[in-house]
Amino acid sequence: MKLLLLGKGGQVGWELQRSLAPLGKLVALDFDSTDLNADFSRPEQLAETVLAVRPDVIVNAAAHTAVDKAESEPDFARKLNATSPGVVAEAAQRIGALMVHYSTDYVFDGSGDAPWRETDATGPLSVYGATKLEGEQLVAQHCARHLIFRTSWVYAARGGNFAKTMLRLAKERDRLTVIDDQFGAPTGAELLADITAHAIGATLGDASKAGLYHVVAGGETTWAGYARFVLEQARLAGVELKAGPDAVEAVLTSAFPTPARRPHNSRLDTRKFQSTFGLVLPAWQAGVARMLRETL
Repeated sequence: MKLLLLGKGGQVGWELQRSLAPLGKLVALDFDSTDLNADFSRPEQLAETVLAVRPDVIVNAAAHTAVDKAESEPDFARKLNATSPGVVAEAAQRIGALMVHYSTDYVFDGSGDAPWRETDATGPLSVYGATKLEGEQLVAQHCARHLIFRTSWVYAARGGNFAKTMLRLAKERDRLTVIDDQFGAPTGAELLADITAHAIGATLGDASKAGLYHVVAGGETTWAGYARFVLEQARLAGVELKAGPDAVEAVLTSAFPTPARRPHNSRLDTRKFQSTFGLVLPAWQAGVARMLRETL
């Protein structure tokens, strides 16, 4: 089996290089690859790459993820998040490939407090959310064999993340001010990569498993709760901090105005995914604790 990974340099893409390799021959590309075009700002050439590789599976981990910046460059965000995935999906359909694509809780308006189900009405609040919604719609429209995974609050040990930022600030400041009215589940790129590999194998064996799924770690918290957990883990590991878990001051989203509106409710209902693929998604604390053990 041959697999084509697009966006290998991102948080999820980096982990996918590891999880997909045992499935077959992996061709992993990024926007700066020189042999084949995988630059999502040049959608007209993406189909040529797909047809040249002719993979059995395409995994798209490329995206415009700068949520606030997207507000000032909507056309560019749309090209990366919608137009280009649509082009890849059309090419995937031509060669009969299975396409995997990642989306986001930002397709919803963040209202209420119930976890969002796949069948709930969408209502994005931002350019990022709107372009990601259009992208998943184009993938579903143009490629019959698809897996679309909506996720949220993604982190990885590699590169920057919220936990590392909290640790740095806690070493510099006596108190931290963190948002406490946005709810979600921190979800590791490693977890997403592993469930992707499992779902690909299952879907290739049973085409009825194709479709749209919500995938996040178990449980829920707020950014302030997330910060407290990180600082508690650091303290248990013997890290010297000026600000401990009890020094995290909870504030409303309005305390930190941003160009793009954030959803207050980023909870996603994962029962469909867990039932279809026979997996249990672990509590968010397990993944964050493991990431911290690798980085502290």
